Amino acid sequence: MGSGQVKLLPICHKEADNLNILLVCGGAANVGLAGYLAAVELTKEGKARMCCITPVGAGIETYIDIARRAKKLVVINGCQNQCASRVLEQAGVKPDHVIVVSEVIKKIPTFDINEEDVQLVKRKIEEALED
Repeated sequence: MGSGQVKLLPICHKEADNLNILLVCGGAANVGLAGYLAAVELTKEGKARMCCITPVGAGIETYIDIARRAKKLVVINGCQNQCASRVLEQAGVKPDHVIVVSEVIKKIPTFDINEEDVQLVKRKIEEALED
């Protein structure tokens, strides 16, 4: 961290009704990482709030409630397996939008991604937020 002020994020469980919530795949390839980084950028810009999907999969009711109460819920899957969507489905939560990053950029087994790919994914998420 630099010497400036730390910017705190909105508290997901307190403010879910007023937040566009992003639940993102944590996949181990370029598509998972690109989706994650795009979600981080959108959160930093205040356009959405990335929240944890792992507790949803663990059945922690507070996090399932965040997903249910979101102003708009966007799930971002890395690839065609759509694991993040399946986590929500098992929790009984239907997202407003589903994004599959491998439909936006080509999936390759690497973490060497370029900024152009992140920006393509970010624009796709922004389109879902505007819908």
